[in-house]
Amino acid sequence: MTAYLLQATITISCPHGGRGVVTPADTPVLLGGVAALLENSVVTVAGCTFNVSGTPQPCTRVRWQAPATRVAVGGTKVLLSTSVGLCVNAAGAPQGTAQISGYQTKVSGQ
Repeated sequence: MTAYLLQATITISCPHGGRGVVTPADTPVLLGGVAALLENSVVTVAGCTFNVSGTPQPCTRVRWQAPATRVAVGGTKVLLSTSVGLCVNAAGAPQGTAQISGYQTKVSGQ
């Protein structure tokens, strides 16, 4: 299945209203002048209000699943519009799926 490659200017949010801040991996590949996202790109989450029984358990980062299977940069797989970002807390426990929007629609891959 073909999907669009993600770039560093995408909008990411956690299910609890937190916003993702993208730090792209060092890559020579640009999409419209913006760095392509690789599976090792870091996304930190700020402003998450999730809590369990009154104890704050905010999402702190996004852990990527299902990167491209056929497209890589320097041996590292790129992220696609079909990749799944799991929002996790400081202990690494999954707390929901990240919502992604604002990706480019010219370059696609598998």
